[in-house]
Amino acid sequence: MINRDSAMFEYIKGELVEVAPTYAVVEASGVGYFLNISLTTYSEIEKQSATKLFAHHIVREDVEMLYGFATREERDLFRLLISVSGVGGNTARMILSTYSTAELRNIIATGNAVLLKNVKGLGLKTAQKIIVDLSGKMIDLPKYDAAAAALTVAQTPEAYDEALSALVMLGFAKAASEKVLRKLFADNASLSVEEAVRGALKQL
Repeated sequence: MINRDSAMFEYIKGELVEVAPTYAVVEASGVGYFLNISLTTYSEIEKQSATKLFAHHIVREDVEMLYGFATREERDLFRLLISVSGVGGNTARMILSTYSTAELRNIIATGNAVLLKNVKGLGLKTAQKIIVDLSGKMIDLPKYDAAAAALTVAQTPEAYDEALSALVMLGFAKAASEKVLRKLFADNASLSVEEAVRGALKQL
């Protein structure tokens, strides 16, 4: 039986051939790697021509998936999340797309299961289990550097369309996504793609 947590890849560094809010294609040594990414990682790398993504390789009997992360901290949180029974890779990615690493650490540290369950597909029992299982492990992670992780995503005229596309790719109905995004942009027309999607995830 293959250990799905085996460290086959530490990181992949190369040309960023394609990037979207849910995936990135990185070419390294003539090989194109398709990596599933979170919204947090997307906001870090979307303007880059070359990138380095810390990797996690999941192998099951029916599928292999490669996840990429802009920082080790995000990958560490991802690995902690999938160590919890009932939390798979896509659920962990959704959690990391809904909340920044700093927000997630704070939610777990303060035991705020009600806030955590706002993530799509995550029930209260699973949220409580994540907090119970991981609350004592946050101290083992490197300290969060707010300055280093500050986001500087520039607003573009395509922000609404890109945010809508991201939500549809994440599995949300287009009509519901449009309704939430229209309200968000009406309240703040200068929202970046990352801000719009993160805000919508908390309302859908």
